[in-house]
Amino acid sequence: MAGYIEDRWYKKGPPRPDDESRRPTRVETDLHGKCKRYRVCGIPGVRKRSFDRKADAEAWKAKVQADLMRGEFVDHRDGNITLAEYVSAEYWPTKTGDPGTLQTIETRINKRILPYLGEQRLNSIKVPQLRKYLADLDERYQPATIIESWGTLSSILQAAVDDEKIPRNPCLAKTVRPPSKPERKARAWSRERVMAVRAGLDDRFKVMVDLGVGAGLRQGEVLGLSVDDIEQDLIYVRRQVRIVRNRLVYSLPKGGKTRTVPLPKHLAERIADHISQFPPVEAELPWTNPAPPENDKQAAERAPQTHLLLVTGEQGRGALRRSVFNEGPWKRALVAAGVIPPPAPRKPLPSRPDGSRSRPNTKHAAAPDDGFHALRHTFASVQLDARESIVSVSKWLGHSDPSITLKIYAHMMPEADGRGRSAMDAWFAGVS
Repeated sequence: MAGYIEDRWYKKGPPRPDDESRRPTRVETDLHGKCKRYRVCGIPGVRKRSFDRKADAEAWKAKVQADLMRGEFVDHRDGNITLAEYVSAEYWPTKTGDPGTLQTIETRINKRILPYLGEQRLNSIKVPQLRKYLADLDERYQPATIIESWGTLSSILQAAVDDEKIPRNPCLAKTVRPPSKPERKARAWSRERVMAVRAGLDDRFKVMVDLGVGAGLRQGEVLGLSVDDIEQDLIYVRRQVRIVRNRLVYSLPKGGKTRTVPLPKHLAERIADHISQFPPVEAELPWTNPAPPENDKQAAERAPQTHLLLVTGEQGRGALRRSVFNEGPWKRALVAAGVIPPPAPRKPLPSRPDGSRSRPNTKHAAAPDDGFHALRHTFASVQLDARESIVSVSKWLGHSDPSITLKIYAHMMPEADGRGRSAMDAWFAGVS
């Protein structure tokens, strides 16, 4: 195979006059003693590389030739840029996908990857560096957050492998792994708790509880539900309201799939009562991405849509921002229902110039297991307790596969062990 080793310190000179064999002499070059002596040259598509020892040059040449034959050659010098430089110049500019998901990934990179590994050269990120990275994260974050960050880092380094910057992805090494995610079983609420939380909400928001527990809708899907999506005994889940770049947008439900959900008579009556008390309001929002379009295709994809929303903001104007609802009306309802303790009041703020005192702020306790999603879990538990088909429940919840539903809610299926014991008793009873 093509390739040779060049001696950069010496070159051929004229033969000595007294040498009858006329062999060329060896003459020092201008580079003698100023650089590495041996340089591998002449391999198509491979940059030249210099070594101090000829044996090292020969070994590298042989390895490169073998890697080229297998189609696996990577020049390690291409990875001599920092992780931050690679992400900003090559990885992130080519990243595409859902704007909300991209925002989440970007935040994860900027807050939990680059501050720890950003100044490291790509080709210097090895298993020892990754062990320290995981140890640093473990001091600050929960396992679920570490797992997400690890997955994103692995995707970046795998892209560097595909871009032929590094030969392999060190995140795939067997001796370094993120922590295991602790098992958290979905928990349904009792009917008493659901009713207590509903009673603690402003009348305007009570229907949100009804839709969550009565139809299994996600919070964003409730906020994006239009009166036009309700027909006879069905609810058409066609969109959600979400936040992208701190702006409200419409988008398809999670997973990009629309679906239909049965509308029970009792839920239909509560929706009708809500509409009579709080008439639906038109809300215009961008579709999927709030950024200004840069071409006709983006303009068509992001064109604003107007829908007659069932649930609106506290003043009855426009779409409701979920963060405002979750930290305000929802937390207050949890306090009223005794789910979380009332917030401890902060010290009063100083008096204003007119002698009045500004109202002290309060901060509610965190309630990670008692968010709006608990209503969805309750819907699933009621359906499974009624022995509804797991396939049907999966379809109504909008899961991509019934196995996902089974994984999340298997512990809610009633009398699974009892039916199993009965089946085995019947089997043994037939044995002579």
